[in-house]
Amino acid sequence: MMHQAAPATEVIPLMTPYKMGPFSLSHRVVLAPLTRCRSYGNVPQPHAAVYYSQRATKGGLLIAEATGVSATALGFLETPGIWTQEQVEAWKPIVDAVHRKGGIFFCQIWHVGRASTNELQPDGQAPISSTDKQISPNAVPGEVYSKPRRLPKEEIPAIIDDFRRAARNAIAAGFDGVEIHGGHGYLIEQFMKDGSNDRADEYGGSLENRCRFAVEVVDAVVGEVGASRVGMRLSPFMDIMDCADSDPLALASYMVRELNKHHGFLYCHMVEPRMAFKGTFVVDGRKQRQIPHGLLPFRKAFDGTFIAAGAYDLEEGNKAVASGYTDLVAYGRLFLANPDLPKRFELGAPLNKYDRSTFYTQDPVIGYTDYPFLNEDHDDSVVHT
Repeated sequence: MMHQAAPATEVIPLMTPYKMGPFSLSHRVVLAPLTRCRSYGNVPQPHAAVYYSQRATKGGLLIAEATGVSATALGFLETPGIWTQEQVEAWKPIVDAVHRKGGIFFCQIWHVGRASTNELQPDGQAPISSTDKQISPNAVPGEVYSKPRRLPKEEIPAIIDDFRRAARNAIAAGFDGVEIHGGHGYLIEQFMKDGSNDRADEYGGSLENRCRFAVEVVDAVVGEVGASRVGMRLSPFMDIMDCADSDPLALASYMVRELNKHHGFLYCHMVEPRMAFKGTFVVDGRKQRQIPHGLLPFRKAFDGTFIAAGAYDLEEGNKAVASGYTDLVAYGRLFLANPDLPKRFELGAPLNKYDRSTFYTQDPVIGYTDYPFLNEDHDDSVVHT
């Protein structure tokens, strides 16, 4: 899609500086956390240093792909972890590569819960969850998940400790902070949403009880690394992997209030409720995905930096920032396919098209580090091996 270059005097909202807690951002274009399935044996690889440094800019915020907090946290092949010293050491040169470009790098820490299979679990055990209900076979096309084991409440503290240790390890690896993954149908959301939590103990039933696990994870992580180094991703409106809530407005409002209890909690990263909207509309002869902009109440209620995500393009992102709807905008597929996305936005340059078929392959180059730059004379050229 071609964008006309903006006149030199025109202010591009996405390209304006922003102060995020202790971090000075030079622009508001954020690399969203994107699972890439190229960490062989769950250990980050050298090619990740190329991938992330390609997308790093001075004062730009990057959020690393979802990273497992333990051996039970994994639900996809070749995704990274951060629970062993080997993994911590493997992350260090990747983080260093981003920092050499002046980027700010956060690690998203993650547990998939029941969105896994026995084959991916230690000793072939059942995945853990808030429930023993299996994700239905048609919930995600082409995916079949194993029957989970309902996590007894006496085991919950150990899982919370896994998140705590992962946060500590992320800081040891050099990351500037961590993002707690509390969305997309994974473990924390399996506890939060009434569509997947059928517990009768203090971790089930009422909204407060269902959010108890999430709040305890946040408390533990903040206690370990400090509120100014912690963000959280939430997707209250999404219905994915049989994980929906009957009152997403109440759920999101409650969680925002809980995050606010930690003075200086850095950011809330929330996904637009676009998955409830199937239609498209036409603007200037072009089909556009409908973005309902349903996050404003939470943006107003949250005390820290607010990040919106969900099918944004340049125009929608500029409007969201200019209107005060959000502070920052996270881009996934566009940033995946355009390593110099902030520069392209600044210049109004055309964008590379992404190749969905290579999103989750294990190739260290194709569909990963081989997307072209506007100017191939950049200082971190694509590496072919």
